[in-house]
Amino acid sequence: MSGKLDQDIESILLSEQDIKDIVTRLGKELSADYADKDPLVIAVLRGAFVFTADLARAITVPASFDFMAVSSYGSHTKSSGVLRIVKDLDTDIEGRHVIIAEDILDSGLTLSRLITMLEERKPASLRVCAFAVKDVPRESWVVEPAYVGTHVPDAFIVGYGLDYAEHYRNLPYVGVLSPEVYQQ
Repeated sequence: MSGKLDQDIESILLSEQDIKDIVTRLGKELSADYADKDPLVIAVLRGAFVFTADLARAITVPASFDFMAVSSYGSHTKSSGVLRIVKDLDTDIEGRHVIIAEDILDSGLTLSRLITMLEERKPASLRVCAFAVKDVPRESWVVEPAYVGTHVPDAFIVGYGLDYAEHYRNLPYVGVLSPEVYQQ
């Protein structure tokens, strides 16, 4: 590791190669399941933009992409559970097969509110593809993702699109953020 951002990382959980392998596998799964469905992949911004860009290249069937920005964290380390739509879709999802690309899933409270809102728009199907799922007690899950890239410990992780106070998204790996950084 080198650089200012790297100094704040306690440990690396997923290397660049680990990430590539995960995304390749997910792309194959999605391509097989949506072979004749022309899915619409919705990137939940900002965290999922890196994952979705890589996933777009890993999906080998026709697919469309759109972006939504929601917020429930602000600059805090825990979700408030209150969903705020910052940027809505440009695409009508009625009758479409929709895949929500999510960066990380812990309890899924925010995502469950997003799913409820999107279901009101009458998609043909709506499934979640999560790059990472935190290892939290399963009974606390509100959303069950259809596709899971990997499991990560219940720690504050950053990199590969994941942030703390809008920093660290550009790290090419996923690492645990040192508590000293966010406990200040």
